[in-house]
Amino acid sequence: MSTVAAVETPAPALPRAFWALWVCQLVNRLGSFVQPFLVLYLTQDRHLSAGTAGAVAAAVGAGSVASQLAGGWLADRVGRRVTMLTCFFGTAAALIMLGSARSMLTIWAAAFVVGLLGDLFRPAVQATVADLLQPGERVRAYGLLFWAINLGFSVSTVSAGVLASIGYGLLFWINAATSVVAGLVIWAMVPETRPALDEGSSRRPLLPVALRDTVFLLMILLQIGYATIYFQGYSTLPLAMAGDGLPSSTYGLVIALNGVVIVLVQPFLGRRLARFDRPKLLAVSMLVVGLGFGIGAVVHEWWGYGLSVVVWTIGEIGFAAVIGAVFADLAPVDLRGGYMGMSGMAFGIGTVVGPLAGTNSLEYFGPTTTWLGCALLGVLIFVGQYALAPALHARAAANAATAA
Repeated sequence: MSTVAAVETPAPALPRAFWALWVCQLVNRLGSFVQPFLVLYLTQDRHLSAGTAGAVAAAVGAGSVASQLAGGWLADRVGRRVTMLTCFFGTAAALIMLGSARSMLTIWAAAFVVGLLGDLFRPAVQATVADLLQPGERVRAYGLLFWAINLGFSVSTVSAGVLASIGYGLLFWINAATSVVAGLVIWAMVPETRPALDEGSSRRPLLPVALRDTVFLLMILLQIGYATIYFQGYSTLPLAMAGDGLPSSTYGLVIALNGVVIVLVQPFLGRRLARFDRPKLLAVSMLVVGLGFGIGAVVHEWWGYGLSVVVWTIGEIGFAAVIGAVFADLAPVDLRGGYMGMSGMAFGIGTVVGPLAGTNSLEYFGPTTTWLGCALLGVLIFVGQYALAPALHARAAANAATAA
């Protein structure tokens, strides 16, 4: 994997609007209290059954999957800024509605709207970063956003537990308040960045273009494969550890290593990762994640599972830093938001496929086969991603020439 620069050079300053997005991501994640505690709120405060509470949480997930496609379309058609403002102010209202809902119909509707509005900003933010920055600066920028998200989420998961002991209603109001603050940051500091079309041109429809884009569709499949592996950490891993006689508290400590490694390591890797060939770095990162989960085939103690988490977290850092930059290079300029939205939707599909595949594999084939399957899938998507590198470079060059 070749580097793009051999000499240490000062990193260019990132623009004010980018740092506003960074603050926005941090604030939004600092207040992300409701979703991690939604099932507990519904079962303990609303006295719903576990199955009903899980179905309501799934409604949030369904809204989130739809949100990615809708957010990308809106970012291209209406604008990045309006899409983000709609997300944050709309999510605040939806959270308050969900927290005050009493009938099941209202709870279902509010949960879906929270998911639908809550993730509208993701493709808009990704597209805005691509609009603001030159290709060589994007890896560092996406890595910093990833770090802000994990820093905020690490703090919120701890503080949410304390706040929940006071009352679940407080979680909804504080989450809504931080969403409003994030919206105000966008309002005050982030301009509209959507590229203007040539005079007399009209915006092309997304799906007819994307569905004819073979390279893009292959990237989507590879991302679904990656997400299928990644979400074993939040579905199959706790079950496998329980099968080895380890308590749930140990799983909590082991999975916490994911956030700790990201918060401590990512700031030091961000600029270094920007030097590497992006498609090939993405391929290697996918491989590391697959092999990291594969370690589970030969370990049965807490420290072994901890080692597994550390290894796949290193791969996750590389993936998160570079995936947005690769899709930004791949996307046509006029459909950048839509391509980012479809990328996010693919990851959402993986959140459904991964837990289903992993838990059923664990039940019917056992942990060794399941973790070796993760490693094998990691090798397969590595080969596929590495093979796509020349096509991705050619597309990046063509898009850069068009933009110029």
